[in-house]
Amino acid sequence: MLPDGRIGLLSHYAAVNFQYRSSLDIFASMPDIELKALFGPQHGFHGETQDNMIEWEGYTHPEYGIPVYSLYGRNRKPAPKILEKLDCLVVDLQDVGARYYTYVYTMAYCMRACREAAVPVVVLDRPNPLGSSIIEGKPLTKGYESFVGLYPIPVRHGLTIGEMALLFARFDGLHKPEVIRMDGWDGEGIPIDYPWVYPSPNMPTVEAASVYPGMCLLEATNLSEGRGTTRPFTVFGAPWINGMELCGKLNGTVWTEGAVLRPHTFVPTFNKHAGEMCYGGEIHILDRSVFRPLRAALGILLEVFRYSRTRWNDPPYEYEYDKMPVDILSGGPEVREAINASDYEALLELAGGNPVQYTEFTNDILLYERKFRS
Repeated sequence: MLPDGRIGLLSHYAAVNFQYRSSLDIFASMPDIELKALFGPQHGFHGETQDNMIEWEGYTHPEYGIPVYSLYGRNRKPAPKILEKLDCLVVDLQDVGARYYTYVYTMAYCMRACREAAVPVVVLDRPNPLGSSIIEGKPLTKGYESFVGLYPIPVRHGLTIGEMALLFARFDGLHKPEVIRMDGWDGEGIPIDYPWVYPSPNMPTVEAASVYPGMCLLEATNLSEGRGTTRPFTVFGAPWINGMELCGKLNGTVWTEGAVLRPHTFVPTFNKHAGEMCYGGEIHILDRSVFRPLRAALGILLEVFRYSRTRWNDPPYEYEYDKMPVDILSGGPEVREAINASDYEALLELAGGNPVQYTEFTNDILLYERKFRS
């Protein structure tokens, strides 16, 4: 149950109901609630800002006249003087189901701040667009925590944002937040009639979210991951890649099971290789039940690193100035080391998950019945 009184809302423009009405509009119209503050994650409350490490600052909402506080700028969590004016913090964010996606860590920081301020937290649950049964990748290794991975969970974690909140509370020794469960979700990703609003500028479609758990790793290289095109994460390439050869080597292999790579040529309008002709491929998913985005991306990386001009990017990345970007994304040095060594077997092992161990790990926080598999 949502409490009456003074409410703060951590949300964004992608949090809508089935009539595409935003959570902000709904809460602002509720007679027993006084909406005192809005908090927004990375990319801005309305998804205005591109890429990592592009900060935004707060403002007064032009329609409702309430303050909008940035939690991806000078501050990463609400200040105590703001929280002391609230009776409850409500979280309503659309996540994409990958460990790298930062919105859940903004929620985690808010939960920590609310504990200190004795403000209860309520999380409105939403579907995981990747579904709830498949996990991919090893848990993050201690010492590699960052804002693209704060907790030891797999790359593709299979949890809803409400379940993530319960898991984070366990890790941090917090009281469990109240989670408003979904009705009618079968755990198989986004329902056909679900109102998908892209949650960040480079997540325009469910297809982009479906490949993101793997293709996000290309952010740690000098290859384009499709930013600056209309198909971010589903297209990739660089000026020195032979797209026809690359796709030919990968199609029909274990790396691309459930998908096909089509040779593709594109010119990014911004970000890496802006204005240059890039050659590579586009991922087309044929069967979501067998396609594994992390495995596909590792296969792609294995092949593109055969080109001498392909390299790993140096820090900084997401405010980490010492460790390699690929290491904080993948959760340790193993992926980088395996690709550098062209270790086929090691990469296949890193792409998988451990369903039995993960079932035990998550048993006390699951809100919906499922059986994990890799």
